[in-house]
Parts: sequence; C-alpha cells; structure tokens
Amino acid sequence: MAIRDVTRARATPSGTDDAAVVITDVSKRFRMYRERNQSLKAALMRRGRAHYDEFWALKDVSLVIPRGSTFGLIGENGSGKSTLLKCIAKILQPNSGSIVSTGSMAALLELGSGFHPELSGRENVFLNGSILGLSRRALAERFDEIVDFAGVRDFIDQPVKNYSSGMYVRLGFSVAINVDPDILLVDEVLAVGDAGFQAKCMEKFAEFRAQGKTVIIVSHAMETMRSMCDQVAWLEHGRLQSVGKPDELVDTYVDTGHADRETTAEGATRWGSGEARIERFELLDSHGGAVSAVRTGDTVTVRLHYRTTQPIDRPVFGLAIETLDGVYVWASHTRDAGYVPDRITGNGAVDFTVPRLMLLPGTYDFHASVVDYTTQHTYDFIRRVHRFDVDHGSPRESGGIVSLGGTWGNLTGPEQLPAHVDRVDP
Repeated sequence: MAIRDVTRARATPSGTDDAAVVITDVSKRFRMYRERNQSLKAALMRRGRAHYDEFWALKDVSLVIPRGSTFGLIGENGSGKSTLLKCIAKILQPNSGSIVSTGSMAALLELGSGFHPELSGRENVFLNGSILGLSRRALAERFDEIVDFAGVRDFIDQPVKNYSSGMYVRLGFSVAINVDPDILLVDEVLAVGDAGFQAKCMEKFAEFRAQGKTVIIVSHAMETMRSMCDQVAWLEHGRLQSVGKPDELVDTYVDTGHADRETTAEGATRWGSGEARIERFELLDSHGGAVSAVRTGDTVTVRLHYRTTQPIDRPVFGLAIETLDGVYVWASHTRDAGYVPDRITGNGAVDFTVPRLMLLPGTYDFHASVVDYTTQHTYDFIRRVHRFDVDHGSPRESGGIVSLGGTWGNLTGPEQLPAHVDRVDP
C-alpha cells in the first residue's frame, strides 16, 4: 500500500479560502512507446529516437475541493481518476496547471507497494509512520490502536510478503488514518477489505468529517459513493464532465454507461438487452385497486407485467425503493426470496406483496428489473419506474424513513405516577 507524506501548507487562491485542494487547468501527458530502443546498437541505428504517441490522461481539469468534505472521483477505467489523485499527492507532476493544497496529507494508493516485503508488519508500521512524519514515540503510543483497527495482531510479526491483499489494505489504511492527516486520499483500495472492515472505514470517514478533515476517494462502488460523499466529480477520457451532488450525478453516470439506455415519457431511464421487458408497473391497495398514495402500515402489492421475445430460463425479478434525495431504502429480488420460475415466455405478471408497508410519510421512487439467474446480465432495468407518496398511518412515528413499529411501556422508578396516554388516531 503506497502511503505517501505529501504535507503542504500553502495559501489558497483568492475566493477559495474554505478549500482543502484547488486544482486549476491541470493536464498530464504520458508517452506511449510503440517500440523502445533495446540496445545501444538499436539506438544508434534509429539515431537515438524511439517512436511514441502522446496520451493525455488529464486535460484542463479544474476543481475546488471544500475543506471538511468527502469528495469522490468517478469514471470509467482510464478516465484519469487515479492520475489526478497522484497529481494531488505530488507523486506525479502535471505538465501544465497547478494544484494547491492546505494541510497535511496521506495517500493510500496502489495495493502492494509502500511496504517492504521482507519486513514484518510491526517494522513496516514504524517505517511508514516515520515517512509520514510521526516520531517513534508517537508510533509506539498508537501502535496498539493501529494493529487493532487493522485486525492483524496475530500476524504483526510476520513478513508482509506473506500477507493477503486484504491484510495489506487494512494495515496500510490503519497507519494512514492514525497519522491523523488533514487530507486523506484513497484509491479503490477499500474494495479489497471485508464487510466488517468496510463498516469500520465508514465509521472512520464519518469521524473524519465530524473533525473537519477532508477525504478524497476514487471508487467504482457507486452505492458507496452515493452514501458517503458530499460531492462527486465525473471524469471521462481525462476531461471533467460534471461536478455535483452524488445522488444526481451517480445516476447520470450509471445511466450513461449503458449504450442501449432510453428515456421514457415519464422521465424514467431504462437499459437492458431486451429479451424480457417490464411492460407495466402497478401499485395496488389491499382491494386490488391501483393507487399512487398509500399510508404507513397499509397492505400493498406491486405487480410487474412483463413481455418476452424468447423463452427466458430462471429469470430474476427485482424491486428497489429510494427517496427523492437518492437514499437507498430497500431492495429485494426473487432469487434471494427463493421464488425463481424455471422459465417464462410470452406475456405475464409477477406480484410482490407487503403485508404492512413500514415506510414513514414521504415521496419515494420504485426501480424495477428483470435479470438472469447470475444477476450479472440485465434484460431490463427501469430507474424511477413509479413514484408514490406515503401518508400518515399506523404506527405513527416521529420521523425518519422507516417505521420500527415498536411500543413504549414498562415505566419503572421510585414513586412513578401512572403514565398518561394520549391516543392519536391516524
């Protein structure tokens, strides 16, 4: 795990006093050699010239990353995300433009570099910590915290060449965050960690944000980017496409990634290979009537009408719900539910029934899909296929997105008077 100390303390340009990083017209060029001189003889015969093409990994990128924010970089492979992160970390020098950062910085970049493979985990903690500017005494004080966060105590005295990729990531991340930088750069490495470690990382990011620190992260995990980032920047072929709120920009980026995307008259977007398509979506009340508004606690049924152009073996139908702000509330599909038909053909419908809808009042969007049994091939996916409202019902709770349906009671204590109960009819 490359962990670089790229401490900078520079004044930001006028108008960006609240910025952690200011990127101005940054371009980075690489040479793509068609054939290199493999020997002195070859160099002399070619008069020292090797043929190459120029590749612009970044072209005129300008960004202002606010201090104390979690900022994401999204885009396809080769779009320039990692190159930009390395330029921010001063590992690469731009061919033109400038990058100004304020405060200390730690970067977690390529997996497998940064640690000396022959040294133990313990030795690498002290080596990398010292590179990042911590004294041996400070590292000794934080050593147990670093090891416990990484979860590698049983292997801390083993050479890191024997570590798994996940252990590399956990130890590298733990060292970097315990250096307590003002700015933390993270390049996709968290995808290697297990679910428990990722949860701890999310907690640490939340703690960083509460402390006013800045996190800049590159990831292909779009749901993670949506949930943890304050802003995201979308890069494509080295150029900045857009900067905005993650719930809007991530959707646009994902939708654009599907060549066969189409926009429906209602503003929903859809993609898929088309052998099976969702023809109609219905939200039904307990009497089977179509509705656009329900109440908390109601019985509702979602009915997906489908059409196939050829027989589809073992299809998987799916549903998801999001708030208008893009918060991912819930999802389910028929494979997890153990309800997968052997085959569908022609026209038909499938129902999903909720005995008690435990959503609190608000406006929500349904997404619907039909995919193959592996869930890797999409026949049809419709984002925002149906918008619906939830009104006050039963139970009536104070706030949030979901209702837990709990009850208050069992009041104890000395000389307590009986609890007064005011019942509110929904």
